[in-house]
Amino acid sequence: MSKQSKQTYKVCFCFRRRFRLAATEAPPQIKTLFDQYSENGIMSVDHLQRFLVEVQKQEKATVEDAQAVMNSTTHIFHRKGFNLETFFKYLFGDDNPAIDLHRGVHHEMNAPLSHYFIFTGHNSYLTGNQLSSDCSDVPIVQALEKGVRVIELDIWPNSTKDDVHVLHGRTLTTPVQLIKCLKSIKNHAFVASEYPVVITLEDHLTTELQAKVAQMVTETFGDMLFTPDAESLGEFRSPESLKRRIIISTKPPKEYLKTKEGKISGNGSQKDNDSSEAWGGEIPSYKSRSGADFKDDLEEEEEEEEEELQDDNCAPEYRNLIGIHAGKGKGGLDDWLRVDPDKVRRLSLSEQELEKAAKTHGPQIVRFTQRNILRVYPKGIRFDSSNYNPLIGWMHGAQMVAFNMQGYGRSLWVMQGMFKANGGCGYVKKPDILMNKDAIFDPRVTLPVKMTLKVTVFMGEGWYYDFSHTHFDAYSPPDFYTRVGIAGVPADTIMKRTKAIEDSWIPAWNETFEFPLTVPELAILRIEVHEYDMSEKDDFGGQTCLPILELRKGIRAVPLYSQKGDKYKSVKLLMQFDLV
Repeated sequence: MSKQSKQTYKVCFCFRRRFRLAATEAPPQIKTLFDQYSENGIMSVDHLQRFLVEVQKQEKATVEDAQAVMNSTTHIFHRKGFNLETFFKYLFGDDNPAIDLHRGVHHEMNAPLSHYFIFTGHNSYLTGNQLSSDCSDVPIVQALEKGVRVIELDIWPNSTKDDVHVLHGRTLTTPVQLIKCLKSIKNHAFVASEYPVVITLEDHLTTELQAKVAQMVTETFGDMLFTPDAESLGEFRSPESLKRRIIISTKPPKEYLKTKEGKISGNGSQKDNDSSEAWGGEIPSYKSRSGADFKDDLEEEEEEEEEELQDDNCAPEYRNLIGIHAGKGKGGLDDWLRVDPDKVRRLSLSEQELEKAAKTHGPQIVRFTQRNILRVYPKGIRFDSSNYNPLIGWMHGAQMVAFNMQGYGRSLWVMQGMFKANGGCGYVKKPDILMNKDAIFDPRVTLPVKMTLKVTVFMGEGWYYDFSHTHFDAYSPPDFYTRVGIAGVPADTIMKRTKAIEDSWIPAWNETFEFPLTVPELAILRIEVHEYDMSEKDDFGGQTCLPILELRKGIRAVPLYSQKGDKYKSVKLLMQFDLV
């Protein structure tokens, strides 16, 4: 696969150490399989068809399908069939991915919006940290192009109180005009997906400026804007019926002049910091924190506080635009989670409010989210735009688990993995286990194992081409190891690792792991590669997260991504998956 080439490293300035990049060779298991499905060193179309059915578990694969596979690799196709080298290149090629990229949207899309997990951004306008970065339409465009379907805008009066700015209030963030953000949303909303885009507005405006926003929104979006009727307040519409529509969601505005002055201080400790270092902070379980741990957390309640609709302090043309009403109610948790049979709404909880509620009201939250929308947002102390464990929201049915898309780290990788499902359209149908009204799912109860995922990590390649040759080690080739594991309900969450392969750009691990899964519908496969460093922290070598129920069984090529979620040109792993 790789040309033989030489690489020189300077050692102690006095002599040079030479070694070469060996050609990529098929691992022993692949050679054995090739021998089983070939004759006299050639795998014919008939042999390949049998291989697709028996090993790749593509039960419906025909001879024509096998021929198409061979035709798709025409540049390496031998007239009689594959030899070992070309068979290996097919397995490691772009046409043999772990998730079927051509499958497209395949979930049922005619259920109400509350039946879906939705790819959701938090403070979507920030270019960096929460306190001093610039506000811009650029991160909004980037998020939409990656398939994000919920964009959050914090709207404030400008200094002369005659226009509307988007910024993170009471911080040093530099503002951007609302109209600029709206136009960018219009131009990029449906580049990655035709399914609806929701704009959640965090409103700090006077009645006069609300009217101005209503005019801006109406003129910018025109027919794209979903304007609700009385009927739509009783049950949410479906993603299918709202294709290429923009939906406004906000809480009914509070009186501008009565807004309390909030304070932000930076002296809290940021627990569960989702470090992007090699071992980093593992994705925490919501069970791992005691109630006392929350005392140091700074709440964002002033900013996110929600109230019932107050007609007397809201511009009517603005109120009429709200397609998804937000509201918390006046009482405590039981009132917040009350299910109204006649109308639906959106409830917002901070990550730590959800963690507290989950300890006492888990099934109630699940019941609430069967009809209503729950939005979870990062706690205010995450000044560095880090994120939290999204599974805490998902396993309680929360549709809008809002993330800082401009940050990065393990939690965001899991979020990106979840929304690779369903053709990457930004909407993933919630599993039946969360929608069962007769037996409400309790996330705290450990269920019996439903299936076992078997994962074999054969080998990896591509770092030689995508990284400088001294990136990992100035004096020798890298010592790579792979971490494989599950992000899921607490009973399923685990990470394992291979041994480190010393001095190799093309590491061959050939190790198999088994993961028993109690709720496979909510499980994400996590894969990371690191380079072992005895004296310093281990170097990052790539990652990906894949929704387990979308994995294609058999031997597959798995491309890896950078810490920021950008796909590497060449780095990939050869792996085998089986669900039993």
